[in-house]
Parts: sequence; structure tokens; C-alpha cells
Amino acid sequence: MNRQVKAVIRVSSGNFLEMYDFMVFGYYAAAIGRAFFPSGNEFASLMLSLMTFGAGFLMRPIGALVLGAYTDKHGRRAGLILTLGLMSVGIVAIALTPGYATIGLLAPLLVLGGRLLQGFSAGMELGGVSVYLSEIATPGNKGFYVSWQSASQQMAVMFAALIGVILNQTLAPASMAEWGWRVPLLVGCAIIPFLFRLRRSLEETGEFLARRRCPSASEVLRSLASNWTLVVIGTLMVTMTTVSFYMITAYTPTFGSAVLKLTSGDSLIVTLCVGASNLFWLPVSGAFSDRAGRKPLLIVCTLLMIITAYPAMLWLVDGPTFWKLLGVELWLSFLYGCYNGAMVVFLTEIMPVEVRTAGFSLAYSLATAIFGGFTPAISTYLIQITGNRAVPGLWLAFAGVCGLVAALVARAQPVVATQSFESYRSAAESISLPST
Repeated sequence: MNRQVKAVIRVSSGNFLEMYDFMVFGYYAAAIGRAFFPSGNEFASLMLSLMTFGAGFLMRPIGALVLGAYTDKHGRRAGLILTLGLMSVGIVAIALTPGYATIGLLAPLLVLGGRLLQGFSAGMELGGVSVYLSEIATPGNKGFYVSWQSASQQMAVMFAALIGVILNQTLAPASMAEWGWRVPLLVGCAIIPFLFRLRRSLEETGEFLARRRCPSASEVLRSLASNWTLVVIGTLMVTMTTVSFYMITAYTPTFGSAVLKLTSGDSLIVTLCVGASNLFWLPVSGAFSDRAGRKPLLIVCTLLMIITAYPAMLWLVDGPTFWKLLGVELWLSFLYGCYNGAMVVFLTEIMPVEVRTAGFSLAYSLATAIFGGFTPAISTYLIQITGNRAVPGLWLAFAGVCGLVAALVARAQPVVATQSFESYRSAAESISLPST
């Protein structure tokens, strides 16, 4: 197998686990709510579960700063191994915690703690993987390489959905509600040793090794402060990605069954198809952006989201069927995949090299914490107070506006140039990663 392909697989392995954890929690939010947040009100129980899902995202900005600074100082490989370890502790804690009926209030507290730890580690995971891929990319193919950060997430979406489809076909609804939802979490625990083995074999990137000096944590934070406009632009840019992604993946099973009253199996099959669609469009878009440029794709996709999201949702809720849900989700998947394939690599390109991981991770984490991570909870709440089942389409349109504004004002070069960026780049071009 080609050395570069091996490196992409190794670095993406932990990203797979991070997204798998989040997807499983989102898919089984209703069952998790009944197990850990019992309430006489089904809506209140579901909302508590979805808010716990979203709470993990509040830790992402902190993780981005702490772990991002660690990675920019100690290396991409060291940071990625650390985040995988923290993610592993989080999923084990949630999978093995007894229900509220067994240990009382301690149960939701342990689950919340596991989610916060997952969110803390995830704050750097996406940025770390994206930066690593951008720094090992061959000339002219950076967009294609970096797109595999998001593509690995789609594999996790498909894997989690496939397990859900199998469980729904083999277990009775009562068994699924009682204990079946734990099975996907235990599967995630079982693959942790394999993922550690893959990631520990990572080589450090040539560009990082070529740096003459690594900044301290305080220097990273000062540089981030001086580049605050880039962080704001990046946050707006990522809002389009994170809202659309969690809408069409984590929220689809809950929306399909609880709002549209379709079967759980139908909703999970749609989610499986969405994951496959995302997996196709992301690398295609990344490669296309290498040829046509990033900004044209960003602008076109955000405009299409603004124009079509709400009408598509109106059409869906007016007599929902499996095929209508599939059609709408695949359209939104197309917009997400084409946008994100260009956006992620563009975000790595506008961040100064000495804070590339921390800057990318902070922008991504802020967008996820403020908007994307709470998309399932926000959508559920908006439907409840408005009575309009299509209102999630307006939330998607709002995300499109954020992405459009960011795409129009973003520049391909950082606002505050790094003193030695050119020397770093020249040195990196003369170094190749050792073969494995």
C-alpha cells in the first residue's frame, strides 16, 4: 500500500472513533434519555438527553486551546495520540454506566462527565487531523487529502447506522429500549486497541520537523489573540458545515421517528445512505477545489442552502414518506459534502503556521459549541414552540448565511503573517517522511 495512503488511514482512525461516539449518542438519544434522565414527560426526557449531547460541544473550545497549543508545541503525532486516549475514556464511561434506576443521580452525572471529556478531546481532534493531512499532502492535492478528515467521519456515520439497522431487525423494540442501545457503544470500546495501534505508528510531519522553533503555549495564545478576526471568520465558515452535518446525520433518526413518525429502521437506512453520499462528495469536492479554487464552491453551496433548505423541508413534512426523507437528506448531503470538501482545507490555509492546529481547532470548536452541536436540541425546541415541523430548514438557511458572509470576506492568506513561514515551507519541501 502506498506510504501516503497508510498515513491517511492512520491519522483518520481516531477521527472515526470520535465521530462514531457522537453519532451513536445522537441516534439513540431517546433511549439514552429514558435510561439516564427519566421523566414523566417524553419531551423533557428527550430534551435532557439532547442537551447532554450538546453539552459535550461546550468543552470543545477549551480542548481546542489546551490540546491545540500542546500539539503546536510538541508535535502533531503526540497531540493526536493524546486525544485518542481521552476519547477512549469518554466512550467507556458512557457505555458502562448503569442506568438511573440502578445508581440514581450518579448515572446522569457520569454520562455528562463522559460527554464533556469526549468534547474536550474532540476540540483538537478535527483540527489535528486536518492539519496533519494538509502537511503531508502532495503538491496540488491538498484539498483532496484534507477531505479525508471529513470522509472518515462519514465512515463512522455509516458504520453506526448499519449497526443500528441490524439491531432494529434482530431485537424487539422493548429490548432496544432496555439494553440494545448499549451495543453500539460497546462495539466502539472493542475497536479502541486497534485504533491505538494504528495511530501510534504515525510519523511526524515533515513541515513540523522543519520548524526551527516551536512556540510555547503562551505564545500560541498571544498569536491567536492577534489573529482573532481569522478565528471569527473561521467560526462563521464552519457554522454552515457543523449545522448541516449534525442535521443530516445525528438528528435524522430522531427527526424521522419522533417528528415525521416514520419507523426507526427507515430513518437509520436514510442516515446510512447520507453517510455514503457524504463519503462520495467530500473527496470529489476536495479534488475539484484543487483545480477550480475554494471560494467559488463555498459561495455557490451556501447560496443553494439559503434558497432551498426551507422549501425542501416544507415539501418533506407535507405528507412525509421514506422516499421524500431520503430525497431531501441526499440533497442536503450534496450541499454539505461540496461545501465542506473545500471549506476544511481553506481553513487550514488561512491560519498562521505556528498556531495552525490551535487556530483551526478553536474556530471549528466555537462553531460547533455555539451552533452545530445543539442543532438536534434547537430543532426539537423550535418545532415544539412553533408547531412548524419544517422549521429546521430555517436553521439550515441561517447557517448558510453565516457561511456565505465568511466566504465573501475570507482571504487566502492570514491577516497576521508569520515571520518565518516561507523558511518553514522551503525547508519542509526538502524533507520527505521516512517510509514505513
